Amino acid sequence: MANNKKMVEAITGRDEDFAKWYTDIVKKAELVDYSSVKGCMVFRPYGYAIWENIQKDMDRRFKETGVENVYMPMFIPESLLQKEKDHVEGFAPECAWVTVGGQEKLAERLCVRPTSETLFCEHYKKVIETYRDLPKLYNQWCSVVRWEKTTRPFLRNSEFLWQEGHTVHETAEEAKEETLRMLRVYEDFYRDTLAIPAVVGRKTEKERFAGAEETYTIEPMMHNGVALQGGTSHYFGDGFAKSFDIKFQGRDNKLHYPHQTSWGVSTRMIGAIIMVHGDDDGLVLPPKISPIQVAVLPIAMHKEGVLEKAGELKDMLSKKFRVKLDDSDHAPGWKFAEYEMKGVPVRVEIGPKDIEKGQCVIVRRDNREKIFTPIDSLVETVEKTLQDIHDAMYEKALKNMQEKTHVATTLDEFVEIGKSEGGFIKAMWCGETECEEKLKEITGGVKSRCIPFEEEHLADTCVCCGKPAKHMVYWGKQY
Repeated sequence: MANNKKMVEAITGRDEDFAKWYTDIVKKAELVDYSSVKGCMVFRPYGYAIWENIQKDMDRRFKETGVENVYMPMFIPESLLQKEKDHVEGFAPECAWVTVGGQEKLAERLCVRPTSETLFCEHYKKVIETYRDLPKLYNQWCSVVRWEKTTRPFLRNSEFLWQEGHTVHETAEEAKEETLRMLRVYEDFYRDTLAIPAVVGRKTEKERFAGAEETYTIEPMMHNGVALQGGTSHYFGDGFAKSFDIKFQGRDNKLHYPHQTSWGVSTRMIGAIIMVHGDDDGLVLPPKISPIQVAVLPIAMHKEGVLEKAGELKDMLSKKFRVKLDDSDHAPGWKFAEYEMKGVPVRVEIGPKDIEKGQCVIVRRDNREKIFTPIDSLVETVEKTLQDIHDAMYEKALKNMQEKTHVATTLDEFVEIGKSEGGFIKAMWCGETECEEKLKEITGGVKSRCIPFEEEHLADTCVCCGKPAKHMVYWGKQY
């Protein structure tokens, strides 16, 4: 039990120091390690396994919509990047450049990709000739580099893993449809796989992706009242096509510019999982992406038949779930703390008395509830328990988001909530960037998160300037 206590004490309390709590979990749960390059992480096996499960689920969803995977180069020639003015200006502060190859200075600088729109456009110009070549529905899984000044594991990294979808369409209507379709894929994934609710809507012009005509976002709320941009989907119109001179022969035998989209999520989703679901004992992982869904722990395994029976349970469960049998010589208390720290959804305990009764004990990670179940019905009970855990985690996260969503109809209310309460603030807005900037300044960082698809009418005037309101906006501080 001393070891158990020591492990728990190693985590700072979540409500005591949220940032320290987060870092403690990242390290103690063995998700990543720091490298010698600031902002670049070493993914440890457990952390990478979470990403693999996320990737597998999302990749299936993408392919069900007709998307194909490709891979683009890591380097972008400076001249190529310069072809889309707004785009390059948006990323210029974060670009990393290669200027020397071997021992020779390069004739042209190469940007280490911060995103791949320009590379895709260069390729599309070569492979699109007529309307019969459309649509192109491409996605790539890769890493990108953005030279962040302040870094934090998963949330702000100089290099991070992500997927970026890039599609090209014959008409604006088709491209807009694709933009919203992929946003809904993200929303469904967050809800059905990660057990995370979110606000979904359109970004303001100020917060729009560089080079996009419209940007849509999914915004989950963390336990501490800070929002996270969980994924974005962009409609580019034909702006990139014009910059890169991408044309196709239409059905009318005339040349047209195609319309494009881009959409992406990254490993910051793992940060969201930690901050939405974690507690003072460590991770609480959604069952569908947990590397270990069930940990089988033999109790008093030195006694005859215990280890053998635990092995039988493992074999039985492994047909449907990701299972680990822990037959190490650590004390049971140490094992309990270890799997709680790692957020394993269910542990199954089996000891001599359980064997006599033909039962075992299921312990839920999310609420520590113990369930005694006959061995014969173990698989069915675990399956139901994992679904119950997912549902309970979602409801708990939804309650947190609802409790941290406030309404402000005056500037004083807005400032007071922004400085003291945190969370989302629903308030009316006139549509002027000046008001966005003022609200951010006087609240110490509260920004527009999105204009929801279904807007409420909270007041007739802008919460900031008093002019007639155009939109209801979700506001909040962000990671």
